Amino acid sequence: MEGIKEIKVQTKEWANPTPAGLVALAVAAFCFFAMLDGRLGTNPSGAMMLIGCWLIGGFVVQVIVGVLDLKSSNNTGGNTFLFFSAFFMLASGLSMFVKAASASPIDTFLDGYVWLAITMVLFLWTPAFFKPFGLLTVLVLLLDIALPVLALMDLHILDATFRPVAAYALLAAGIVAIYLCSALVVNKAFGKTVYPLLQWKKK
Repeated sequence: MEGIKEIKVQTKEWANPTPAGLVALAVAAFCFFAMLDGRLGTNPSGAMMLIGCWLIGGFVVQVIVGVLDLKSSNNTGGNTFLFFSAFFMLASGLSMFVKAASASPIDTFLDGYVWLAITMVLFLWTPAFFKPFGLLTVLVLLLDIALPVLALMDLHILDATFRPVAAYALLAAGIVAIYLCSALVVNKAFGKTVYPLLQWKKK
């Protein structure tokens, strides 16, 4: 109608939640490194319970990140954070409490099948992280090394001599996650590249 101006309501978009999810992943990776490399101190059972606490904290972060990523149509990141929050964080955290509280050692053979399923999913999803090839790709490839080792050790196919392979792959993944989340936050704050993301885009 004449004389009536259309008023457009602008909805402010949510910020990128991925850095928070990467922080949670880094914390989990460092915890698993400490456990696999025998760095739990003088009270391993108590340390396992502490790891469980940190992993459940990571679950809270990653489930929120996963939902927000899916809301913003980030199919790959959203679904990855969502299933990581459930299995890599919550289920692993709760299992730490069960193992630490058990009066007798628990055979983790069943865990091997779960890690195997997660590994197969991550392997088949890995190509989605090659667009573009960058630090996130490197992070996923490091997890592609660690997770099958965890699965095969729990299935008693590999022995404890392979623990350092998984441990240091997870440590490296944690370091990459820390750098990547820092780059995303700092670069966004300054509106320019302060920390290079080291992405290679095919021309």
